[in-house]
Amino acid sequence: MTLASNGLHHVTAIAGDPQANADFYLRTLGLRLVKTTVNFDSPNVYHLYYGDEQGQPGSLLTFFPFGKVAAGRRGHGQATTTAFSVPAESIGWWRGHLEQAGTDVGEVVERDGEATLTFHDPNGLELMLVAHEQDDPRAPWDNGVVPAEHGVRGLHSVTLCTADEPGTVTTLEELGLRLVGQHGPRLRFAAGDGEPGALVDVVVDAGAPRGLVAGGTVHHVAFRAPDDDTQQRWRDELVDRGEDVTEIRDRQYFRSIYFRERGGTLLEIATDQPGFTADEPLLELGRALKLPPWLEPDREQIENGLPSLSVPGENNPGVVEEAGA
Repeated sequence: MTLASNGLHHVTAIAGDPQANADFYLRTLGLRLVKTTVNFDSPNVYHLYYGDEQGQPGSLLTFFPFGKVAAGRRGHGQATTTAFSVPAESIGWWRGHLEQAGTDVGEVVERDGEATLTFHDPNGLELMLVAHEQDDPRAPWDNGVVPAEHGVRGLHSVTLCTADEPGTVTTLEELGLRLVGQHGPRLRFAAGDGEPGALVDVVVDAGAPRGLVAGGTVHHVAFRAPDDDTQQRWRDELVDRGEDVTEIRDRQYFRSIYFRERGGTLLEIATDQPGFTADEPLLELGRALKLPPWLEPDREQIENGLPSLSVPGENNPGVVEEAGA
């Protein structure tokens, strides 16, 4: 292809109880709730976006918290691990912090010169913190929950599990990623300059079960497109290559197209613009339930159908405010 993404935009996963989800990502991981909205295709379900102060592309992990939801299954044809970047000297602090919070956390493991820490959220979603010597200039969200010197800088990488190595590799290469390393069955691909937030690991495991997307699993992985024109050109090229790609969909804070890589994982190409301040100021991100114009006529019905959601106050993490319904 003539186009190339410069990194990850966001990862979207499936959760259960929205309050438990918010408590973990705001209070335990110290991320910011940058948008409280709904699943535009199923507006009786929240869509919660967590990220840095501005919700910049490459910092975002988002959730559809369905309430009662069956557990999913990690396997090939899906993203199995979502990794965040933290400072090199912070990995020990994080292990103690997560353990104290009652999180299912493992030991620190060195992998390819990086210290990694694997843990799981309340629904079993597999997460990882990666500490590395490469400087990550992205600023953490500093809200007093997690000390800024240890704070999450943004996404580091995602891991795709595949039983079709040639197919998955071909798709990533067509998206402009390049192979930069291999460790056993794990292949590392990089977009752009290969900095944290632009990395994809591929684990080849033909013996793994087929992944089942439900509670505690990733729904899709989104890559960045700088603007609408680039996204349109990208869609045209995908169609010309015979990919089954959706029409361009307005997600209010970005535009999206979706298709599956040849190994089965659902991918998205999302625009960087217009961003999360499109419908509320920076200081108020995430505090109120925001709906796209086409759902505003149904606001009362939607609000009545959503569970209440309490989040830490912006200026005092100990103060609880109501968000959404």
